[in-house]
Amino acid sequence: MPPYEQVRVHYAHAISNRELPVGAKLPTVRALAKDLGLAVNTVARAYRELEEAGLVETRGRAGTVVSANGDNNRERVRAAAAQYAAMSAELGLSSHEAIEIVRAALRT
Repeated sequence: MPPYEQVRVHYAHAISNRELPVGAKLPTVRALAKDLGLAVNTVARAYRELEEAGLVETRGRAGTVVSANGDNNRERVRAAAAQYAAMSAELGLSSHEAIEIVRAALRT
């Protein structure tokens, strides 16, 4: 896994698990790059992808913070899952079949 992806996944999990609450400030790109021994551009790419996913927001000189959108995104996924579960039941799929379809979709 490329280094930027490792950084992105680490922070995405920390945000999703609420280890980093809404409003928590992330280290500066330069500081994190130095701490991890990575290029500044590598960390910047990870932060950019987190921002595109709505998990963090960059506030210029105020830094990068965990966004409230992370909670909104979680709720949107829950709503979509509930809708999927209802549709699966309506179509007569077993729970096992429905879960296997989700697993296949997550692998792609």
